[in-house]
Amino acid sequence: MDMNGTLKHLARIFVAGCLALTASVSSLQAATVESMRLWSAPDHARLVFDLSAAATANVFSLDNPARLVIDLDESRMDTDASTLPLDGSAIDAVRTGTRDGGGLRVVLELNREISPRHFTLPPNDQYGHRLVVDLEYPGESAVENPIDPIEAMIRDQEIMAQRANVQSDAQVPVSQAAPPAEQRPAEVQPAQAHPQRDIIIAIDPGHGGEDPGAIGPAGTREKDVVLEISRRLAAEINSASGFKAVLIRDGDYYLGLRQRTQLARDQKADFFVSIHADAFTSPRPQGSSVYALSQRGASSETAQWLADSENRADLIGGVDGNLSLRDKDQVLRGVLLDLTMTATLNDSLSIGGQVLEQLGRVNRLHKSRVEQAGFMVLKSPDIPSLLIEVGFISNPDEERRLRDPVHQQGLSTAIFKGMREHFERNPPPASLLAWQRDNHRRPSGNEYRIQSGDTLSAIAIRHGVPVNQLRQANDLNGDVIRVGQVLRIPSS
Repeated sequence: MDMNGTLKHLARIFVAGCLALTASVSSLQAATVESMRLWSAPDHARLVFDLSAAATANVFSLDNPARLVIDLDESRMDTDASTLPLDGSAIDAVRTGTRDGGGLRVVLELNREISPRHFTLPPNDQYGHRLVVDLEYPGESAVENPIDPIEAMIRDQEIMAQRANVQSDAQVPVSQAAPPAEQRPAEVQPAQAHPQRDIIIAIDPGHGGEDPGAIGPAGTREKDVVLEISRRLAAEINSASGFKAVLIRDGDYYLGLRQRTQLARDQKADFFVSIHADAFTSPRPQGSSVYALSQRGASSETAQWLADSENRADLIGGVDGNLSLRDKDQVLRGVLLDLTMTATLNDSLSIGGQVLEQLGRVNRLHKSRVEQAGFMVLKSPDIPSLLIEVGFISNPDEERRLRDPVHQQGLSTAIFKGMREHFERNPPPASLLAWQRDNHRRPSGNEYRIQSGDTLSAIAIRHGVPVNQLRQANDLNGDVIRVGQVLRIPSS
């Protein structure tokens, strides 16, 4: 073979090798759908494709009939899509096939209007490559049993009045409001009809959906245990007169951490409790813990709320635009949020102490006091919040007990008993518990029911009594008062 023939032969070998290498690389890059997982929530469904490798997806809608098409390039199906649990979702059926030109096509047949979005996730400790397709339902509520509109209106009025009081106290310190000598006590206004509303408690079972939380030695998943305890807690609350429970998650699906507190706010919750089960690398730790937001976390969250325009509009803009601090300077806005956060944190610690005491009667305590940390779900400036670790799921004995319905009931009863004790001592002014307290108390001297726009200093001036004496007669530690609250006016 001459030189030219040799070169041509080598060139053919080189080209063939490149083609083989290209085919090999292409084969390695082709993704396989190893499994599909579906979770249905009241306001959305999430479909997850578990992939052997990263894949490019194209997602689009078709009408008549309504369908969602998911095309995955260079991919093939290696699972049975017919086993997906479609009940309660927007999906009636799932069809799969090979797309024209290669690749995988998945078609979802829909039974309602959806707003789709999709994204890919890289591997983590639990899963490999994933394609996530969310089907959001426009206009649907994430909470299955939202509060009554009338109760929501009453809560809006309370919140508005509380913010007005905080604004007034922030602008005019009580020490500067001395009663003039010629001021005469005003006639006590008659009490108006009491709303007798329920105290609303938002219960947040941690994790859910593709996030199982901690997993015990016997395979118990945190998301399952805390949902069961939360359902029992909700039943306890709903069976008690004057209380109403709102479950933030009532199924096996995931909600974002910020979304959980926002849902509690949307439902006008008086209190927010997030239920979790602890875990550690060692199987030895055990016992329940109760957490409130740390002072550092509260300070940083106040700064975040001031910096974020949407949150600022919510807290500072007021309810329905009836209260606004937009024309006030940044210092006053900061004072408002600081006062709100401080009052909320104090309530959280008070309720946490009561809950911890009751938990200690049914379970070992991991910590003997309320701990404070910067958990995201606790960062709600206007709602007292607790995170409760009911036990260590990583401890084999405690994992077994957490699966026990009797122990679950004991935990939920203890949690509600602690919350109830707090609210019986400190009921929201417009609540049934406040009405019961006021009507079973024997009045001494005059009484005054707080109206919208009142401040403690103005009430003291109107009735000709010192502010300190008014505080002492009503067991008040500060100047925060609420619309509908009945104050006893001491004799001068």
